[in-house]
Amino acid sequence: MNIAIIGSGNVGGSLAQQWIKAGHNVLIGAQFPLSEKNISLATKIGEDRFAVVENAIKQCEVILIATPPEAILKILEKLGDVTGKTIIDATNAIMKAPEPYQTVYHALADKTNAEVVKCFNTTGFENMLNPLYQDEGIDMFMAGDSDKAKEVAKKLALDCGFGSCIDFGKSDKVELLEKFALSWINLAIMQGMGRNIAFKVLHR
Repeated sequence: MNIAIIGSGNVGGSLAQQWIKAGHNVLIGAQFPLSEKNISLATKIGEDRFAVVENAIKQCEVILIATPPEAILKILEKLGDVTGKTIIDATNAIMKAPEPYQTVYHALADKTNAEVVKCFNTTGFENMLNPLYQDEGIDMFMAGDSDKAKEVAKKLALDCGFGSCIDFGKSDKVELLEKFALSWINLAIMQGMGRNIAFKVLHR
């Protein structure tokens, strides 16, 4: 797949590395492609993988949003026509929502004709770089109304090494999925368990 990642922080950078390893074509869309943060990532994935946001989006059929949630209002101005493209919302708006929307997912669903899905928001970037615990892949989770977008998210999760990508439900479960992310944050950081913890659904 041709994937544009908007946001070059820990989550975007980790997923970029994993998807490149899996054989996907990845472009990082950045407002300042030669910033210090981007140069650090470029040493890992190559300088040729950086472009301004508009150009990255034009060249790709899959777009991952991995920015602070409030940035989505400016990003929407740069998306252009994304009809038929898949947009993955990997943000969490629990602390600061992109008003007037509850989440980035809701902003994308309202303002674009893309296939939108919430995914890659429920665990730390360390688990995206290495989702294996005792040689078993942990779980990723997704939510949204588009079956097409969910199929894309599921494939990309499996390509990262996750054991499965569990469907949390439709758009009415997007906010619940963000609260689920807060559960990981609570245990890992607030309760001091550390960032090397993960969720796995077990069946008897």
